[in-house]
Amino acid sequence: MKSATSTHFSWPTRLYFMGISGIAMGTLAAMLKDEGYEVLGSDTQVYPPMSTFLAHKGIAVLSGWNPENLDQTRPQAAVVGNVIRKDNPEAQRALQLGLPLWSMPQALDHFFFPGRKNLVVCGTHGKTTTSGLLGWILEQADLDPTVFVGGFVRAWHRSYRIGRGPFMVLEGDEYDTAFFDKHAKFLRYKPWLAVVTSIEFDHADIYCDLEHVMEAFRALSRLIPQDGYLVIHGDDPGCAELAASCTGTVVTYGTSPQCQWRLVDFAPQNGAAVFTVLSPDGAPYRVTSALPGHHNALNTIAAMAVCRLLNVPMERTLTAIGRFSGMKRRQEVIYQANGIVVLDDFAHHPTAVRETIQAVRTFYPHRRLLAVFEPRTNSSRRRFFQNEYAHAFHGAFWVGIKEPKGFHTIAVEERLNTEQLVKDIQEGGTAARLFVEGEPVVPSLLEHIRPKDVVLLMSNGSMDGLPMELCQALPAQEKAVLIQERD
Repeated sequence: MKSATSTHFSWPTRLYFMGISGIAMGTLAAMLKDEGYEVLGSDTQVYPPMSTFLAHKGIAVLSGWNPENLDQTRPQAAVVGNVIRKDNPEAQRALQLGLPLWSMPQALDHFFFPGRKNLVVCGTHGKTTTSGLLGWILEQADLDPTVFVGGFVRAWHRSYRIGRGPFMVLEGDEYDTAFFDKHAKFLRYKPWLAVVTSIEFDHADIYCDLEHVMEAFRALSRLIPQDGYLVIHGDDPGCAELAASCTGTVVTYGTSPQCQWRLVDFAPQNGAAVFTVLSPDGAPYRVTSALPGHHNALNTIAAMAVCRLLNVPMERTLTAIGRFSGMKRRQEVIYQANGIVVLDDFAHHPTAVRETIQAVRTFYPHRRLLAVFEPRTNSSRRRFFQNEYAHAFHGAFWVGIKEPKGFHTIAVEERLNTEQLVKDIQEGGTAARLFVEGEPVVPSLLEHIRPKDVVLLMSNGSMDGLPMELCQALPAQEKAVLIQERD
């Protein structure tokens, strides 16, 4: 099999992306389209925002996985997403045709890494928001960064930025790279500086336990050069352990006294988060941010620490933080009318679910919170976090657990027991209901929603169109209520 490291062919200009609707693959495809390359691809499940974004960019998405797609489009090389397995029909046809197959990091390396210092943001939680915020600050500071992030920056309406400055911000994922490269993607990103926000067990289809995850992060820390930096959440035991294997300079942030950057207070004020940060030299900085939650304050401090290392003036950093409107699908308001607010969020790990619920509660302290959660990831579908999920919804008034498509294909002894989860939530004092695979959620939600309620939808997928369906149904319900009250 040919790979991107081969020197026996010239670099092509017509590229085919297998698994193009994934956020990282779609982002790279759009970046290369902007750079003048001919790009198209295939996938089986395409949904907003990536589906509409690719259509807007004029990038064709073919129905996969069909070997004839390659025969008809005749690409010069294929970029292979990690969703593609070796027995994929398109991958097999590409091998038969002798097409060069590149992983996404290999393509990134060739087209965007040369001449730039890579700032790689990693961790189980917070990496998308932190990398988006960091890229935003560097742009506002006129450093003209290149940015590659796993979510849409709201102000940019896209998940990337192509600059000509010296730095590239990348969201680093510990998931594997491709069927021909089973290492974590962030190990291919050549970090000069890395941020690690947290380390917990996740990606149960790739890692067998937390120690297995730690091995990948230790390997990441060893990649930092002597003139580079490792910025870690000092209060996280896993993150703190990485310092011993890093030859570069280690910078810590957190809430404890031993951290160099410290969060010393936090409070929501008028729809914003306001907190004080102590820098390593003891100088206090008052920060105002639109990002809700204590966890996002820590993400913000991580970005501040990086900007100090890059000699960005603190005044410009704080101004940019105040102007950052956040990321799509991270506590994103998708509906707001007649006092009802609907939020769309990517949370799926139990820690992320818990922190997201608490963050929303701080921003809407005197309102009922209705939460719907879809356990869609490989880890969340299984029993690894059965007990953790039972305690993750504290603070919600009502909880709906929505089984995703294909949920019951997992063996019952391995599968998350959703019936037991609902019982455990109810025994904790919160009303809860299970929606079995294929059962509609919106009718039940409409029965429960009242004026001034906040509805939080959490999934790393489309939820079978639930967010859009609810946003379309609410105005009709509100109109019916008004007519009834008038009559």
